[in-house]
Amino acid sequence: MTPLRIAGIRLAATAAGIRYQGRDDLVLLELPPGAEAAAVFTTNAFCAAPVQLARAHLAQGRPRYLLINSGNANAGTGARGLADAEACCTALAAAAACAPEQVLPFSTGVIGEYLPVERIASALPGLLDGLETDGWEAAARAIMTTDTRPKTAATRCDLGGRQASVVGMAKGAGMIRPDMATMLAFIATDAAVPAGLLDELLRAAVADTFNAISIDGDTSTNDACVLCAAGTLAGGPVAARSTAAAVLGEAIHDVCETLAKAIVRDGEGATKHVTIEVVEAASAAEARAVADTIAHSPLVKTALFASDPNWGRILAAVGRAGLDALDIEQVRIWLDDCLIVSGGGRDAAYTEDAGRAVMSRDAFRIRVALGRGDAAARVITCDLSYDYVRINAEYRT
Repeated sequence: MTPLRIAGIRLAATAAGIRYQGRDDLVLLELPPGAEAAAVFTTNAFCAAPVQLARAHLAQGRPRYLLINSGNANAGTGARGLADAEACCTALAAAAACAPEQVLPFSTGVIGEYLPVERIASALPGLLDGLETDGWEAAARAIMTTDTRPKTAATRCDLGGRQASVVGMAKGAGMIRPDMATMLAFIATDAAVPAGLLDELLRAAVADTFNAISIDGDTSTNDACVLCAAGTLAGGPVAARSTAAAVLGEAIHDVCETLAKAIVRDGEGATKHVTIEVVEAASAAEARAVADTIAHSPLVKTALFASDPNWGRILAAVGRAGLDALDIEQVRIWLDDCLIVSGGGRDAAYTEDAGRAVMSRDAFRIRVALGRGDAAARVITCDLSYDYVRINAEYRT
């Protein structure tokens, strides 16, 4: 098993009493001098104060610290929210002897409540004293909100005789339909990677991992995914368009995919893990539109929860995905290897028992062939259960 450790990167977690009682809710991640970082953020126009500030600070240079809190999103808090995020960065900068711009803040939790700045500031000295390279697991637990378990991943790859490590952690179980990444994800490598290449590798990895999952169709105000390169691996930086860059990019993608799948498996109230594959589309955008429409359909998702092979709901979702001149007689739909739709309707050999047998599994695939081209797309989603409604109805109580 690959260790959850990156040379030069240290983490610590503590209980600051931000919202939760008796559990850690504040994380500090320290990067070594000269480390590079790249990030992608939510496309929600109502983005949280920490998103605004982290984006601005990252544009000004290399960060030294990531400060992450759970329990309070610091979103929808206006000018005061931005001032509170800045105050936390300033307090950490004073304690760690760095510039405030070298601190990237991240928050997750309830929207519309002000950040308890004094509690956070008072916890910073203890966090600095507690930094350690083996702090990933504790940090992954501290950033949880409605998650039921921490999400971590690690792998190693061979960069021309050098063994590079990639480690990541993420949180997210609801408000997941990312238009960049997920609610919060932090990935790091010990390789030295130039800023431009690091950004390229991150965006390539995010595109069909974090950006291709959906729990409930909601894009959070606080989504952020950060990729850090510590530069502590001997042998010089990874060159763009090199074999090493491709190998490292694959390793980063693998970590992102593991974390993205873990988020869906831990979806609020989820009982099913469903991969939606759309093939034979005229374009990748068309394929993704169909996959998204199926994944976001409440009627499809509740049928998944009931293990009800209601193929009409899937067919209806395909039909309303906005495709021009769709020939429904060319469309075929499978549940795993069970063909349920062909020739414009229910396949002649299909039986309800066969469909129900597939949908009773905790993981399966919906495959749609459109008969229009050779483009494809994939989205990973889950069902919509009674517990999802309960969790979100009780979220602030």
